[in-house]
Order: sequence, then C-alpha cells, then structure tokens
Amino acid sequence: MSDSILVLNAGSSSLKFSLFAEHGGELLAQAHGQVESLYTAAHFVAKDGGGKLLAEHRWPAGETLGHAGAMAHLLGWLPTAQAPGARLAAVGHRVVHGGTDFDAPVRVDAGVLHKLERYVPLAPLHQPHNLAPIRELLARAPQLPQVACFDTAMHRTNPPLAQMYALPPEFGDAGVRRYGFHGLSYEYIASVLPSIDPVAARGRCVVLHLGNGASMCALQGGRSVASTMGFTTVDGLPMGTRCGAIDPGVILYLMDERGMDARAVEKLMYQQSGLLGVSGVSSDMRTLLASAEPRAALAIDLFVYRIGRELGSLAAALGGLDAIVFTAGIGERAAPVREKVCRAAAWLGVELDAAANAAHGPCISTATSRTRAWVVPTNEELMIARHTRQLLAAP
Repeated sequence: MSDSILVLNAGSSSLKFSLFAEHGGELLAQAHGQVESLYTAAHFVAKDGGGKLLAEHRWPAGETLGHAGAMAHLLGWLPTAQAPGARLAAVGHRVVHGGTDFDAPVRVDAGVLHKLERYVPLAPLHQPHNLAPIRELLARAPQLPQVACFDTAMHRTNPPLAQMYALPPEFGDAGVRRYGFHGLSYEYIASVLPSIDPVAARGRCVVLHLGNGASMCALQGGRSVASTMGFTTVDGLPMGTRCGAIDPGVILYLMDERGMDARAVEKLMYQQSGLLGVSGVSSDMRTLLASAEPRAALAIDLFVYRIGRELGSLAAALGGLDAIVFTAGIGERAAPVREKVCRAAAWLGVELDAAANAAHGPCISTATSRTRAWVVPTNEELMIARHTRQLLAAP
C-alpha cells in the first residue's frame, strides 16, 4: 500500500490543494487544484501532475460552500485521484504565522491549534483561513495526522537585532517584532541552491520572491539573516494590492485628517494600493507590462526602484553578495522586470545576459559577472509535503 500526502493552502475564499505520492523515496505530484469563490459561486477544478484536467464541478451562484463544504468535497473526490490501495497518510498545511512558539513544522493537535489561534491578530487576513481546514479535519478525522508549516519559521534564524523594532521592550515582549514571511519559498530555494550554485549556497545570496505578494530574503550559508517583510505581510516591497513599507505618520494622517478608521486604513493598505493603486489599471504584472497607460509604467518603475533599494540593504546585511535568485510568478516569468532589476544592480556586480534572461534562464548573468543571477522556480507545496513526511517518520 502506498502513502499519499495532501497539502492544503486555505485563503479567505479559496482552498488550494496538492496531492503527493511517494515513489522510490521521492515525493511526486499526483494532482493539484483548488476550490475557489467559496462564498459566491464555488468552482472546483483538479488537474494531474502534467496539467491534464481530472475533475471539475460548479455550485449554483449564491450557494455558500465555505471551507467546511470545500473540505468535504475534496475528501470525497480524493480516492478517485489516488492509486488503487493508496492511503492518505497525512495532511500538511501552509500556515502564515508561527509566532515565537514555532520555529519548525509541528504536528497539530488541539493544544497547538489553540496556540496558533493566538496569532490571528498578527495576521488577520491569513491566519483564520489557514486554520479553518485544520479545525475541520480535527473534527471530521481526528486520527488523521496533520502538520502545520509556517511562513515565519525560517526567519527565526535572523539575528536578534534584525528582529527588533526601536520600541520600548514591553512591546517586543508582547510579540511586536520583525517576523518575515514567504519562508517556505525561501526554504525550498535554499534546499535546491547547492545543486545550482554551490558558491552561493555556501555564501551570500538574496532571493527575490516576486509575486502578487512580494518580499526579499538575505541568505547566509542557506540561513535567513534578514527579510524585507516585518511584523506583517504588508511591509517591504510594493505588491499586487499591498502598499509595502510606509511611514507610520501617513497612517496617523489618514486617521486624523481623512477620518479613516483602522478598518478603512487596513483596506487601503492591503487591497487598494501597490501595483493596482499606483497604476489604476491592474494588480497583475502581465497586464501592466502590456499596457500603454503611463501609470502602468510608473507602477512597474516604482516596483523595480523599491527592489533596488531593498537589494542594497540586504547586501549590506550580508556584507557583500555572491548571487541573486528570482522566484515566484513575476520573478520566474516577467523577463522585463528581471532585466530592469539586474541593470539597476550593476553596481553590485550583476551583469545581465539578455538572451538568457529572455529564455528565462536558469542562469541569466554573463560568464564574467561577479555576482551571478538565477531564475529558480519555487515549490512551497513540495516543501510542505517533505516536512510532513519527515514528521510522520519521527518517533
């Protein structure tokens, strides 16, 4: 009997999944998909590892499926995707916030879930939804092992100074500190970097996770030492709809002079800013690159400028730079953005190979470039499956 591992990534209105099976000691993707629009017109789609459609289902508009309904449908469908006699051995979950309690993946029980619920105020737009399927499965299948994997865990290796804000100590003691996110993506890149660029893996590397959510991480010998995201996922780079780093005085101004309450400011910073807010066109980099609207070009320029500023900061934290790695949706597929970033980083020793960049790499720097540049696809789902398998095998 073969084992399979289900990986779940729950959002506010979607439940994404990947199914992995073990073959010859390797974890291979069997299926992936999602149930989206959970509270409006739910839509289930599943594909195999090669992208072939396996199943699809739509619910009537207005029918509220919710995370519980999506979980029930997924569990009912899973046996059709598994090999005959296969057993669902465990479920791994992406959980945004592990706080100060968890610096590594953990097997979930009621006590762990209670601790994770304490971090909802630190990630209100992500944490409650990440925990919903965990809670549902604990009630529906309490004997099924579940593993929580955290986007914050990898950054716990940051030096204490890199985690601090210049606030009185009682705030730090209460959990107000720089946590960093996208850790599962950075962990995957760190795991494959030795086979791609051993010098960078042993030395100083900045990974650029550029997608709808965007951040950057400084790796020293494969360990995170600094990140652009801090207390929340809105910090650092401008993103699809998030503003990135902003002077706290702007928030006070918005509240005092514009009469905006905390929820209105939250909506502005998380949903109405970033590429969408600056361009007035779209949060999608593909749309902006194809647009003739001047504000679309401005949004791209601001995105690239902020990346350049942060790259210099992270290089300073590392004391130098051996390589940069582009990953995630924009990083892997937007050659014009990579070109702009690399041209702006010439002072750091990056020399772009334009033809290699147009071909999406993997190496997009010249043979004589002092700092190498790479394009490496990330795989957070596989990282979660690996962690889950490892914890299952632990005593």
